[in-house]
Amino acid sequence: MDTTHTAASHAGQIALGAMYFGTRQDRDQSFAILDRFAELGGRWLDTADNYSFWEDQTGFGGASERMLGQWFAANPGIREQMWVSTKLGAEPLVAGKWPESMEGLSPAAIESALGGSLERLGTDHVELLWAHVEDRTVPLEDQVAALGATVADGRVRQLGASNHAVWRVERARATASAQGAEPYSAMQLRHTYLQPVPFAHLVEGGHVVASPDALDYARAEDLAFWAYNTLLAGSYARPDRPLQTPYLHADTERRLAALDRVATPVGATRNQVVLAWLMGGSPAVRPIVGVSSLAQLDEIMASRDLVLDADALAVLNFQS
Repeated sequence: MDTTHTAASHAGQIALGAMYFGTRQDRDQSFAILDRFAELGGRWLDTADNYSFWEDQTGFGGASERMLGQWFAANPGIREQMWVSTKLGAEPLVAGKWPESMEGLSPAAIESALGGSLERLGTDHVELLWAHVEDRTVPLEDQVAALGATVADGRVRQLGASNHAVWRVERARATASAQGAEPYSAMQLRHTYLQPVPFAHLVEGGHVVASPDALDYARAEDLAFWAYNTLLAGSYARPDRPLQTPYLHADTERRLAALDRVATPVGATRNQVVLAWLMGGSPAVRPIVGVSSLAQLDEIMASRDLVLDADALAVLNFQS
């Protein structure tokens, strides 16, 4: 089996996950990773207003956005080279009371949360704003109008739905069309090469796994599709990071063997093959990947140059 390599094949597709900047990763570590990401041609930075409240001694988020803002301020001109993706709706309003105190998606919450994000980031706009989680206590018409207004006034370029059911995304897009408002043009869900047992409980609260229906919807509607937890917190490569119970089944062993069959002959890692498979699929997936070292970042970014040929895809997709 052959692979071809082209530096432009997946250029710009990987989003750097900034979840732990300012909490697990201090200023020096965060800045070093950001500097290297920019040096390697990275463009998308992914954060959220609630990152990472569970790590911060205050019990609130904002540290990640604040660290990105500090990096922008320390590097004049760099903001114009980067694209910022942030999320709102899931920040706790009371420390230690999550999810019951989440800010939600009321018009007032959206306005307050976006204002806070822009202030922490030190910018007047973001390229992509996500509704981080669903809020079924607020009429969808109100959510759509409030989110659409952030694009109309120039503070946001595009809108996305994170951790939403497919039917809710479709209904929101139809509502936006009826209102003449900006619709969701992106979806973000948990997705990787290994698949959990359907309906199995995930340890992480609030995660929504991409279904075949969600992938088909994004493909048919030409929506940008973003995926998080793409490398399963290191479980593809590190024996000290065992897979969670929902992933312990026969199909996982078959898929891991397929990854090795593709990776070994070309000197790639499992992580690189997984990311190349995601980025080269249909729909093409933008993986969000967090790293804790420059070596990890170099490995991840090198996956942009790995293009899987028909034989490799046949192995990975179990096509005869």
